[in-house]
Amino acid sequence: MGRFARKQWWAAGAVAGAVVVSAVLVWFKPWALWVDETVHEALPSASNAAPQPAASPSGPVTLAQGTFISHEHATSGTVKIIRLADGTHTLRLEGLDTSSGPDVRVWLSDAPVKEGTEGWRLFDDGQYVNLAKLKANKGDQNYPLPSDLDWAKYSSVSIWCDRFDVSFGAAALART
Repeated sequence: MGRFARKQWWAAGAVAGAVVVSAVLVWFKPWALWVDETVHEALPSASNAAPQPAASPSGPVTLAQGTFISHEHATSGTVKIIRLADGTHTLRLEGLDTSSGPDVRVWLSDAPVKEGTEGWRLFDDGQYVNLAKLKANKGDQNYPLPSDLDWAKYSSVSIWCDRFDVSFGAAALART
């Protein structure tokens, strides 16, 4: 192999390596782990949806709540299911503190919350509802529940990374 041919192979290898590195960076987004976003939403007073037929108290009522445990990433804070004065329901995260990442979601699930690595991948095994993309990895945030959703069928909430099918953290919901 001549000197010119070896240079072509090196150039082709360098281009292929650059393409692979670029693809890996786009897929994994490692910089997202070091970028914090914070949101502080107030508890909504009511939604624009039509009230449900059942009578409800004049203010918001916490129906279920739980405390986050860590899974793949350190996660803390609380979660509440709240019935608003108009009868609609909201899932509220309070004092959330977790890692940022690619495609992180808030899920309601029927999976049990388990400590350690055995709890990381359970939440897509049974029934779950993908409520929305996580608004921020820190702070207080609200996620309105669809009016036709029977939230009582779900026993846990997971901060779920859809890209890698892993729970960052989860909380068991206990009725109050």
